[in-house]
Amino acid sequence: MKSLSAALVVALAAAGCASAPPGCAARVAYAGLEDGTVQALRFDECAGRLAGAGEAARVPRPRWLLARAPMLYAASDEDGREGRVFALRADRDATRLEKVNDAGAGGVGTTHLALDAPSATLLAANFNAGSASSLAVGGDGSLGALASTVKDTGSGPHRRQAGPRAHAIAVDPSGRFALVADMGADRVFVYGFGRATRQLTPQPVSSLALPPGSGPRHLAFDRSGRYVYLVTELTAEVVALRWSEQDGRLAALQTLPTSQAASAEARSASEIATGADGRFVYVANRTEGALLVYRIDPAGTLALVQSVPSGGTAPWTFAIDRSGRWLLAANFHSKDVSLFGIDARSGELSPAGPPLAMPAAPLSLAFME
Repeated sequence: MKSLSAALVVALAAAGCASAPPGCAARVAYAGLEDGTVQALRFDECAGRLAGAGEAARVPRPRWLLARAPMLYAASDEDGREGRVFALRADRDATRLEKVNDAGAGGVGTTHLALDAPSATLLAANFNAGSASSLAVGGDGSLGALASTVKDTGSGPHRRQAGPRAHAIAVDPSGRFALVADMGADRVFVYGFGRATRQLTPQPVSSLALPPGSGPRHLAFDRSGRYVYLVTELTAEVVALRWSEQDGRLAALQTLPTSQAASAEARSASEIATGADGRFVYVANRTEGALLVYRIDPAGTLALVQSVPSGGTAPWTFAIDRSGRWLLAANFHSKDVSLFGIDARSGELSPAGPPLAMPAAPLSLAFME
């Protein structure tokens, strides 16, 4: 395995740290837009203000952004072609991004990325292909060869579930497994993952079936690594799952609605993440324009704390900064980005100023960490 530069090792290993920086500072985040641009956002921690800093780069339909200083990785999903991943390096003030290289993602419709820092591997979920892939990351942050590609199987009763639709991927804390949330198959597939080889096993180790027509979209591990939280797109539910790293299996604990809509067609949830301190889970409800906060109880189940408007229409995704003090929400239909402060004690969200208008609909967000 090619060795990583010392600076990049430090940056990659810092992924997921929850320690807040001393004081406050001006920082940069990015929004990937439907028009094929990545916009830089200046973020003043002291004032809690967000401002546009102009176009940072061009990437065809940047569906997902993942930042680890000084690199930004973008998943590109363009017109039914094979998805690609772009590696971009930030300049000194991080408002401009220079393309380092790009690589094929092993399938059509690349929609999500995850980074396994210890093995320097980038993993991609390819929605239209119903597949997941792993790619090497070089010591300079560039993308290397495609290490493996696996294909999900299955379908569901909804009109959007004619075949597998891999929507998200995550490596478990042990580094031995990769979980793929498949919206089309109504399953979470668990593949073996080898850090030495950077490869996913050709066949899943296990899979968890969700109710037909639920449409698993995104998932997140809790800080302890014992629980996984999943959001379903088609039924707009949040599901608490118990995780066993001994045998790579999931077990359902609890399912909660995130929507009050009576019609199934009116329900759609989009994003989920755990807070930096591991005590709360955050969910976006797209059709109702809401962000929901849940407390994680000792047994791994969830209790609703708050539901707050996202500041715009159709929150497509959100990002929480590493300090755990701030959340950015991308509102697709209203074409803006909202900033929220996160209360350290209650986990509750408070809007910080008016939404920031974007030149086009935002698809993805990332803080430069």
